[in-house]
Amino acid sequence: MKLSWTLLGALALVITILLLASCSSEQKQQGNATSKASTAGQTTGSCAPAGIEWKVPTGWVPGPEKPMRVATYAVGGLDAPAECAVFFFGAGQGGDVDANIARWISQVKQPDGSDSEDKAVRDKVKSACCQITTIEVAGTYLASSGAMMQTTAEKPGFVLLGAIVPGPKGNVFFKFTGPKTTVDKAKEDFLGLLRSVNKQAD
Repeated sequence: MKLSWTLLGALALVITILLLASCSSEQKQQGNATSKASTAGQTTGSCAPAGIEWKVPTGWVPGPEKPMRVATYAVGGLDAPAECAVFFFGAGQGGDVDANIARWISQVKQPDGSDSEDKAVRDKVKSACCQITTIEVAGTYLASSGAMMQTTAEKPGFVLLGAIVPGPKGNVFFKFTGPKTTVDKAKEDFLGLLRSVNKQAD
């Protein structure tokens, strides 16, 4: 009998550990973007808290988790790598469209000292679920990092493509930056990703 109670206790402990691990995994998936392979072999990305999903372009490689991001994709080769970062700050958070467009433009300066706002191209992309605002500006990209997002490097010859997706539960921000050669080559892939945005299936 003593042995039986010992076995029962051990079994109960194992079940408890498995349940806790399952809950932890679910919470982690809800707070970050998820990826899954479709039947055609293409990857689908999603941001569950915002209620949207999208098709990841072929060749775009999901990167490791980073603070404040729901996804990061590496684009292009090692000689001229670019990056597409996806952000979601919560319902009603992250600022409005105009404020973010202005902020992105301010992150690119012109070699001749002219105003980047005059060089920026603002547009719209229609997806299955929403109208997406985009911005494109080329020049010297002021890369930033840290809690205060201070400028850490100046990268000449870069392009910033930004997009603000009005998800059912809040805005989702797509920011694609990299050398002009890489970004120009992948621009249609980026626009295709935006066109593929849809409400996340239940």
